[in-house]
Amino acid sequence: MRVLVVDDSVVIRRMLTKFIESDGTMKVVDSARDGQQALEKIQSLAPDAITLDVEMPVMDGLGVLARLRTLRAELRPAVLMCSTLTAAGSTHALEAMRLGAADVIAKDASDEETLRREVLSKLRAIGEARKQKFPPRPTSPANLPKREYQLVVVGSSTGGPPVVERLISGLPRTLSTPLVLAQHMPAMFTRGLADRLAQISAVAVHHADQDMPLERGHVYIIQGGKHGRVHATPAGRLRLEISDEPKTALYKPCVNELFASAAQATGDATIGVVLTGMGDDGLIGGRELAASRGVILAQEGSTCVVYGMPKAVVDAGIATPGTPDSIVAALVSAVGGKVAAKVA
Repeated sequence: MRVLVVDDSVVIRRMLTKFIESDGTMKVVDSARDGQQALEKIQSLAPDAITLDVEMPVMDGLGVLARLRTLRAELRPAVLMCSTLTAAGSTHALEAMRLGAADVIAKDASDEETLRREVLSKLRAIGEARKQKFPPRPTSPANLPKREYQLVVVGSSTGGPPVVERLISGLPRTLSTPLVLAQHMPAMFTRGLADRLAQISAVAVHHADQDMPLERGHVYIIQGGKHGRVHATPAGRLRLEISDEPKTALYKPCVNELFASAAQATGDATIGVVLTGMGDDGLIGGRELAASRGVILAQEGSTCVVYGMPKAVVDAGIATPGTPDSIVAALVSAVGGKVAAKVA
């Protein structure tokens, strides 16, 4: 895979180049110090992927993304955005994904080796996904079993935030269940996502950074770097536990942890949703949810930035695929207005 490195800091350009060239499947074809230079080199070199800084002179990263949208799809490289772990950085990162960036890394969030592994894994995923082609699937909503659902749980990773925005903003104020989301992002970014969703949605949105009761018509975004598990109290109410355990989990929050807890807490009264993302987080928990007769919807491949997590549950035969719009329609039909079982 041919990669262009774009950053106004020579130190960051050298570091990213060293990371990328440590992988035998990738080659840095050049670097650029500002957005205008990046656009010129994208046109002349046609890289498969670029790492793109947000704040740069002449033209910033968001400006580059806006210009890339004017190119034919086959000429656009996959974009890994490099942001800072700040409130402003999280806002820019979310805007970048709305403009077409595949994923984001916080370049100041980790030690060098952890950052190297993250850069390489994300570049591999978005580069390989760019080559995949999927036939469109039917867009009609899934016919979910008729029952009184108590809970919706959602797992999302690479490319997920724009799809999450479509999903949550499409839900009515009369939503009859809580919805809990595990999005693979750092804590500052999940907080920014919760703030953004609160601005554009009819439902109440919370950044879940501590244990709390779950309420009908409310959405809970699990804090990045922690795990979220749902529990049923002896009185039959639902609570969300926020925990550091398991500390060894590859992803935090972990979709497997969320789905497995939902299988125990609400069983067949649960709807699980698996959105775009690399890897197979959600498969183990999804199996437990399916065994408890919960239902699972998965984003179909042609609409995913990376068809990894959804593919895992679809290939396992435990999920029904659909486009983001058809998933929203299915949720609105199933939990859009009727009174569900008791929650706190």
